[in-house]
Amino acid sequence: MPDAVASARVRDRTDVTWARVPVRPDDDAAAPHCAGSGVNEDLQSRAEAVLGYQFKNRDLLKESLTHASIAESRLSSNERMEFLGDAVLDLVICEALYKKFPNLLEGDLTKIKSAVVSRRTCAEVSIETGLVDLLIIGKGISVRSQMPSSLAAAVYESIVAAIYLDGGFDVVKDYILRTMTPHIEDISSNIHQQNYKAVLQQHAQQMMRATPMYELLDEKGPDHSKCFEVCVCIDGRRFTSAWGPNKKMAEQKAALLALEEMGVMEPAEVDEAIETIVEEEGTGK
Repeated sequence: MPDAVASARVRDRTDVTWARVPVRPDDDAAAPHCAGSGVNEDLQSRAEAVLGYQFKNRDLLKESLTHASIAESRLSSNERMEFLGDAVLDLVICEALYKKFPNLLEGDLTKIKSAVVSRRTCAEVSIETGLVDLLIIGKGISVRSQMPSSLAAAVYESIVAAIYLDGGFDVVKDYILRTMTPHIEDISSNIHQQNYKAVLQQHAQQMMRATPMYELLDEKGPDHSKCFEVCVCIDGRRFTSAWGPNKKMAEQKAALLALEEMGVMEPAEVDEAIETIVEEEGTGK
């Protein structure tokens, strides 16, 4: 296993929020397995249908689905697999983002990765795919509507570890990308739209084979309250300049104006985006 997997960060597990899952009249039929349950033929068949993978070692599947509330000891629960799955998930997502966004810097990649591998996203995938219904847990939390989202997230990570141990890296990579790609697209789109310099850079490099350069044209005001004027230059073309209370905001505004002039964004979109940037700056976000 690559060193990156072994050394990956393990996320904090102390924040427990409750999953908001609608309860259907027949939810008891789909409820997680209660005390006394094991991985019988029916559960194994359901699990493999949900996962799209057939386990060679049934014990790995059982361990990955067994919550500490029903396990003989915490060592026989899915907690250790959760630790390993967390690291494997980080590695796969990092590699996917590195290849998908060659023009994004480390900070932007980290923002996307953090949101993709978050407890919230893992819980959503677990619920969407029906994985959460396969959990073997104690009677106290045997109904989906009563289940903390942290449990739903944990079983996704533990099943990632189980598939990794049973089938290897390529197999688990396929499973992770199959279940996480829609979330990668949504999250990266939202984060990307907030970084208009990155949007402009990607468009310019793809369509013009050139990299945007930001030029400081002017600055006014006292040291404690300066304003900066910045413009974007792409392949010798200078776009409309923009003012901002700091260089970062001025560059974001200038990028927006360039996107408008290039026809990538509509004027109304640009006006709304600039208003949002100004509001966020005012609230310190």
